[in-house]
Amino acid sequence: MGQLAESSNLTVLVDVTLARDGGQADYCWGIFKPEAGERYLHDFPAGLWRRERAAYLLSEWLGWDIVPPTVVREVEPLGVGSLQCYVDNDGSHYFPLYETRTDLHPQFLRMAVFDLLVNNTDRKSGHVLLAASETMNHVDHVWGIDQGLCFHQDPKLRTVIWEFAHETIPSELVDAVEPLAGEVPEEVASLLTPEEVAALKSRASRIVRLPWLPEPQSEFPYPWPLV
Repeated sequence: MGQLAESSNLTVLVDVTLARDGGQADYCWGIFKPEAGERYLHDFPAGLWRRERAAYLLSEWLGWDIVPPTVVREVEPLGVGSLQCYVDNDGSHYFPLYETRTDLHPQFLRMAVFDLLVNNTDRKSGHVLLAASETMNHVDHVWGIDQGLCFHQDPKLRTVIWEFAHETIPSELVDAVEPLAGEVPEEVASLLTPEEVAALKSRASRIVRLPWLPEPQSEFPYPWPLV
């Protein structure tokens, strides 16, 4: 349907059809990010679609429902990339939502734990979206998009969600993460390098041993631009 002009990598809005056996097909918009349209990054290899898919799979495995449905597809003539369900929203993002919607704070805290676990280096305010009413059968649900810069083996957490620093991570979130300290789901691990899998286990172990959210510790704790 068209290209999103302000994206750092090639990002395309597409029509998606979901065929159902014996039933009427469903239609929605999707966000397609082909590997062929990625800018070179010195610290991440090409193929960010793998990380987008891995983040979705991990979010689903945890039962946290943070990342919109994301699959891998080949779309000619662009080639292979990630295809993610478009989140219909009113344009609000993290900064105004945090100030005006205290009822959403538990979801923001859970997202902060998720970003700590996956080592998200790019949690901008605009990557936090409140779904429009009943979008994808969710009401007042917060989604996290743009997960391509996750899972690096070196500590690189960059996020705008620092308001929960030093807060205790709820026990139900810690319990969900604990199995990852021993084993990462095979489908997630297959999309990462062995070093990244080992680092994911280590971060899970840290959450279990020290169940609180950290304060900024690096020289560059915020992504840019902020929104």
